[in-house]
Amino acid sequence: MLATVKRARRDRRVEQREKQTAAHSGGSKDRPWELRIWSGIGVKGWFREIVKNRFNCGPTRIGMALILTALSLINSLLWLVQTALMGRKIDRTEIEKHPIFVLGHWRSGTTLLHELLVCDPRHTYPDTFACFAPNHFLLSAKLFSWWLWALLPRSRPMDDMRVGLDSPQEDEWAMCNMGVPSPYLTLMFPNHPPAYGEYLDLRNVSPSARARWKRELRWFLKCLTFRNPRRIVLKTPQHTCRIKTLLEMFPDARFVHIVRDPYTIFPSTIKLWKRMYRYHGLQKPRYEGLEEHVLKTFERMYEVFEEDRKLLGPSRFLEVHYEELVADPVGRMREIYQRLELGDFEVARPGIEAYAERTKDYKVNRHELADELRDRVGERWKTYIERYGYQRSAEREK
Repeated sequence: MLATVKRARRDRRVEQREKQTAAHSGGSKDRPWELRIWSGIGVKGWFREIVKNRFNCGPTRIGMALILTALSLINSLLWLVQTALMGRKIDRTEIEKHPIFVLGHWRSGTTLLHELLVCDPRHTYPDTFACFAPNHFLLSAKLFSWWLWALLPRSRPMDDMRVGLDSPQEDEWAMCNMGVPSPYLTLMFPNHPPAYGEYLDLRNVSPSARARWKRELRWFLKCLTFRNPRRIVLKTPQHTCRIKTLLEMFPDARFVHIVRDPYTIFPSTIKLWKRMYRYHGLQKPRYEGLEEHVLKTFERMYEVFEEDRKLLGPSRFLEVHYEELVADPVGRMREIYQRLELGDFEVARPGIEAYAERTKDYKVNRHELADELRDRVGERWKTYIERYGYQRSAEREK
């Protein structure tokens, strides 16, 4: 009886928070001049999406669309200039050390692991400016980054982690802005059906489209290597189910997979997409089908991942639990370095220790799930829960 009362109270709190979030979304002002993910997209990619979605922008987002249209012209012009000045040098650039890939679902701790790995002075990474302006960042970074910081939030809206133009960022955003199809383009028109679902794992795209995807990613990584020839660390959740393709490109790559309590992952991912839809979308979002989309994407991601992980040898792949990484970041990172043969850990240790010290007081968001949603997560993600030992978390929630 007491447990039932507690669950009822918790469900009412969840419902109240969702109403507050919706009210805040409805009352927020649209600021079309602020920096969006799509601010670095080129003409081809931009107009493909606008035409495909029949120019169906919300009335309060028309100003944003007009600004992004103008920016797409500028981005394509700067791309032509960069290609003329640096194109041959970029083409001749060799990626000598194959990348390290951070794998894991959204909100599972991939950002934390990414930032710990790039504390190593022997590593480099795609930063926010490079991912938002992939077509010309080698040319334009010094011209624009010194003042664009004013248009960025100081922290990420979903977890209050620091963000800046020099922060490690997901390479998938670069692919979007280079005009490559991506599931992330769903954010542009959030009230339309999810976009480019076949690009989640690349298994059902045509051979020519898959070849183009590989070519564009390699070009972007060549640009990063041209800027800094160190080993690149990449983090994009979709790569979790692209292992086969990534190995075709980089057979000596390393992969680190991070897992987390799924009863935290689910509500945190819902919160992530809601805020991203509101801020980056060209429509005022209705969030129709969002919960099912998150559940289904997770299932597909780990169905493919469990098949492809068999391609990785013990010195190329390691798993880590988010909870253990937070409890002992230095110790877990030492294990990653040893298992994946990343070199002398003592070179990386000072930077990792300094990062751990800076973030030791960081408070993670607390998430609560209504009973019905908790049951759905437990049923749909049962394989993940059992494989990674989160049954106790499920029991505590009851």
